[in-house]
Amino acid sequence: MNSLRAAAAVAATAVSVSFAMPAAAYPVDCAILLCLAGGWPASAECANARAVFIARITPWPVEPPLQIWNCPMRASLNHEIAPMERLFEIALREDGEPLPRSRGESPAELYLAQDRADVDISDPAYDFVRSIHLFQIEYRRHRNRDGDCNTWSTIREGTYGEQGDFAWAQSTPARVPSASAFRPGASCSDYWFRGVFVDWTDYEGTYGFEEVRY
Repeated sequence: MNSLRAAAAVAATAVSVSFAMPAAAYPVDCAILLCLAGGWPASAECANARAVFIARITPWPVEPPLQIWNCPMRASLNHEIAPMERLFEIALREDGEPLPRSRGESPAELYLAQDRADVDISDPAYDFVRSIHLFQIEYRRHRNRDGDCNTWSTIREGTYGEQGDFAWAQSTPARVPSASAFRPGASCSDYWFRGVFVDWTDYEGTYGFEEVRY
C-alpha cells in the first residue's frame, strides 16, 4: 500500500474520533470528502457533513453534493505530504486556515482550483469521489381519452471527472439506479415521479445512496 492509500485508510478510520473543533471551523467539503471516504462514520462532524451533502441536492437549485474545489488540499513539488495526508491535516486544523507552505512548494502552486481539485486526484485511491452519481428526475405518464400513451420526462445525470470536476448530461430512465424509488414500469398506467437521487461507494467499496422527493 503506497503512502496515499495508507493515509486514506487512516483518515477513513480515524475521522469519527479525530475532529476536535466546531463544524464551522474547517472547510465542510474537506469533512464531506473524509466522511464519505470513511463510510460516514458516526460523529457530530460527519452528521453535519452528510446534512450539507444532502441539502445540496434538495431543490432548488440542485448543486454538486461534494464541491471538492472548496477544500484547499494544495500541491507539493517534492510530494513530501501526500494529498490525503494533507487533507487530513486541513480537516484537523482548529483555525480553518490553509496549511503552511511545504518545503519546495512554489507560490504558483498555491491556488484554489476552479471547479476541480487543486491537486492531482487521478490515483485510484480517490475513486470514491468519481463513484458519486447524481440524478435529477422528472417523469409523467398518462393515457389520454383517445387511448394514446403520453410520456414526458427530463432526467439529468451528474458525474465527477478525473480531477473532481462536476458535469451534468442528459440521461434516460434506464440509467437510474435500481436503488431509486423510480419505477415507471412497462405499462401505460398513470405515473408521476419527481426527485433527486444520489449514490456512491466509499473508500472500501461499500455502496450508499439517498433520495429526495419533491
